[in-house]
Parts: sequence; structure tokens; C-alpha cells
Amino acid sequence: MGVYSFLDVSVSIVGPGVNAQIEGPTPGSEQIGSGAGVSNEGVTIAFDEPKNMVTTGADGSIMQSLRAGQTGKMTIRLLKTSPINGVLSQAYAAQRQSAANWAQNIIVLTNNVLGDVAEGQQMAFEKYPDNTYAENGNVLDWVFTGVLDELLGMGAPTI
Repeated sequence: MGVYSFLDVSVSIVGPGVNAQIEGPTPGSEQIGSGAGVSNEGVTIAFDEPKNMVTTGADGSIMQSLRAGQTGKMTIRLLKTSPINGVLSQAYAAQRQSAANWAQNIIVLTNNVLGDVAEGQQMAFEKYPDNTYAENGNVLDWVFTGVLDELLGMGAPTI
């Protein structure tokens, strides 16, 4: 029987104007993990399209097509009060100034206890997060799009 804890998850984001670490501080980086205000919903990794396509012929035979696409989204959800919102906001502002800075982020999520690793390369901010000022504080969804690879329980993937 396995045990899961978000405390075992770490995420790093490195790109123009940002060097941030979720869980476990790294010299020269901002901490995003314990005490950094990650919301209960945490981090989501979602691929854009199916890896396989089935085509059925007129006679009922099928053809399987392996698709090459590896694009997708990584969503990091932070409480409104997280100091990492400021780090990501400044990175967004810096990166949107020039195509030379856009889509240059590398995001790596690991769970060393389970051996899970997800990597995102050529990651760009999808958009600035929606932000509601209301009676209760909200959660900001920072969505990044790019090329993804993920291995569960196996260690480091290769993109």
C-alpha cells in the first residue's frame, strides 16, 4: 500500500526573470512549497490531445495512428496571499516585453517518494490569471503551455 503527500512534491520554474522552487528552498530562488501558499488544488498537468487516433475503414478494419504531439498545460494554483504570485507576476511582465523572452520557461515537478517526474519545456504563460477581490480571498491559477513529458513512478522522463 502506497502513501501520497503533497509535502513530497516539488516544482521548479526557471526562465527569464524567474527562478522559483516549490518545496525546499534553493539558493537564489524563491520558495513556492511549504509556507508558499499553494492551494489545496495544487498543480495539474494536462496533455492537449490523445496520443492515439483510431480510423475505421469501410470494411470495419481499423488503423491505429500514433500521434507525435506532446503539448499541454501545467497549472499552478496559489492562494491570493502567496508571495510567489508576485514572483510570477514580475516574470510575466518581463517575458511579455519581447519574443526573445517568451516560451523560455522550464518547469519540473517531482515526487521523490513515488518517483514521479513531469517536465515542461518551452513553457509560456497562457495568460495573466483571473483575480477576484471579494469577501474571501481567492486562488490564482497560473497556467503555462508548452511541451510536456511525464513518468509516474519511474524517474526522469526524456523530452
